[in-house]
Amino acid sequence: QVQLVESGGGLVSAGDSLRLSCAASGRTISTYDMGWFRQAPGKEREFVAGVSRGGRTITYRNSVKGRFTICRDNAKNTVYLQMISLKPEDTAVYYCAAESGIGWSPSSMDYWGKGTLVTVSS
Repeated sequence: QVQLVESGGGLVSAGDSLRLSCAASGRTISTYDMGWFRQAPGKEREFVAGVSRGGRTITYRNSVKGRFTICRDNAKNTVYLQMISLKPEDTAVYYCAAESGIGWSPSSMDYWGKGTLVTVSS
């Protein structure tokens, strides 16, 4: 199995930037699609960004396009989410997830981290 640990969350002001990291252990992430999801209080978990196992296909939800960048460093067994121009509506617990199959819905993911909280004040 794969263990995922997120880090980098915190309290920032609107317009600020933040970089989240997802450190994997147990297995190499090179064989997994890797994604970031988020869940705000009272809302369902939603897909944010994903990168295919080969690193050649990257997908973002529309609301973060142009602001968030996902990348993977298989040598470090780590996935990153660079977030710029943060907005209050980005406030959520951000989760890293791994998938051996197809799809970016939360239900399709095989492994999850415990999450890191991102709070964006106005």
